[in-house]
This record gives sequence, structure tokens and C-alpha cells, in this order.
Amino acid sequence: MDAPTQEITALVGREVYSNNGVFVGEVEDVRLDLDGVQVTGIAVHRANKELFGDRTAGKNGVIVPYDWVQAVGDVVLVSDVIERIKPVHEEDEAEVAV
Repeated sequence: MDAPTQEITALVGREVYSNNGVFVGEVEDVRLDLDGVQVTGIAVHRANKELFGDRTAGKNGVIVPYDWVQAVGDVVLVSDVIERIKPVHEEDEAEVAV
């Protein structure tokens, strides 16, 4: 039996937590690969400052790779790898903060 499909917009507004229960932020949008017809990331705003520090200063949020998403339900669960993000160089920051 096929899993029920869900509108991408249903993700918007859901809270995002690591699978350890740490609040990450709230889904604001999704990043799509139109050629591959797949979701490649979720744009998270109200990002947890304890996780991201100054990376989100003056930014709207962060892009979390969709590969890190573990489950989608009432909330979005992402891998705990998000809790171990290391500081990035300025040239890499464009990929992290939006």
C-alpha cells in the first residue's frame, strides 16, 4: 500500500526538533530541486540561537538539508547532527544562513 501523499505547504509552520528533543526552529519554506522533483531542504526561521549562535544574526533563518529529516508528523524531527554544527568560514555561511 502506498503511503499517503501530503502537500509540501503542510510543512510550513511546523516546529522542528532534533531527535533528542532540542528545539531547532519553525519551518518557513522548503527548498526544491525542480529538475529532480524533490525537496532538498527546509528553511527554518525562529532558529534556536543556542544551536546557531551568530550565524542567524541579521538573517531570516537557516536551511536544513532534507537528508537530515528523520520524520514528519505534528512536528518535524531532524537528526541530532544539527546539535553538532561547527563554526563555518564566511564563504560557507551563504549555504547555512538565508
